[in-house]
This record gives sequence, C-alpha cells and structure tokens, in this order.
Amino acid sequence: MSTKLNVSDGDAVRAVLEGNREMYRVLVRRYQDTLYQHALRMVGRADDAADIVQRALVNGFEKLGRCRDPEKVGGWLFQIMSNLCKDFLKSPRRDDLSIDGASATVIDRSDPSDDLERGEMRASVRQALEKLNAEQREAFVLKHLEGRSYDEMSELLGVSKSALKMRVLRAREELQFMLKVYQ
Repeated sequence: MSTKLNVSDGDAVRAVLEGNREMYRVLVRRYQDTLYQHALRMVGRADDAADIVQRALVNGFEKLGRCRDPEKVGGWLFQIMSNLCKDFLKSPRRDDLSIDGASATVIDRSDPSDDLERGEMRASVRQALEKLNAEQREAFVLKHLEGRSYDEMSELLGVSKSALKMRVLRAREELQFMLKVYQ
C-alpha cells in the first residue's frame, strides 16, 4: 500500500482511467483534508463542508476523464469543490450560515473581560464575512485564513492574480466598512 501513496497524481489518474478504481482512494486521501478545511472556512458548518467535499470527490471521480492535466488533479478537484461552495452560499435554502467551526483562535483565559471582547469581535467578523459575496469570501479565506500566495490561489481557482488581488482588496474594504458599522 505504501507504493500507492508514493504514486504521482498523474499516474493515479491514469490508473483510474484505465480501470483501477482503487487508485482513486490515493487521491482522496491526498486531498480530502485540504478540501475539507477550505470548505469549512467557506460554508461554516462541519456537516455542510463534509457533504460538499464528498460531492466534489464523487463528481471528480465521475468526470475524471475531463481533467486536462492529470498532474494537477488536486487543483482541478479544488475547483469542483470551490464551485460547490459558491453554489451552497448562493442557495436560498441554506439557513443560518456560521463560520464558528472555521475560526481557530487561541483564547487567553487570564482575563474574562478580554474573552468577552474577543468573542464579540469574532462575532462581528463572522457577521461581516457572511455578508461578502462568494468570490470575495473565497479570496479572503484563501489569502488570510489559509495563508496561500496569489500564485497558489490563481492556480487553484483559474483566475488571474490581478483579479484575485482585487477580490482580496474589495473584501478587506467591505470588511473594514462593515466592522466600523458594527462598532
């Protein structure tokens, strides 16, 4: 089994397309955590994020023959998942979106008033993030919560670096404006 884990993305894709469906598990293991973490930051609930990732992986398997560059299957799967997140965010059926599970802030327990203030600030930031459009939120999450470079973001999303810089800038401006309104 360790030889399967050392196989390249391209070799795994080609093996799946040649009928070795078991090799898709290599890709799932390789990318599911990254996809899940991003989906969680985008949609805010663990169950919804897990559903989106599962759907993305199933769609990826079913459409694997459409992947133009098997060596970049991870980015291709990310785009599928990203589109599903955007669809979810636009869906009128979703209720009470929250990104509680997406924030991993360490809280200093030394002063309860500090905890209260931090909690209020996190709530304000959550409310503001939820109001961003899907593209701005995605760019902001990739840049500031996941710490990705614009090169990585461009490759994952298939969008120019200048467009992504503009999305991040607009997201920051919107967040600053909204946070001033909340205070």
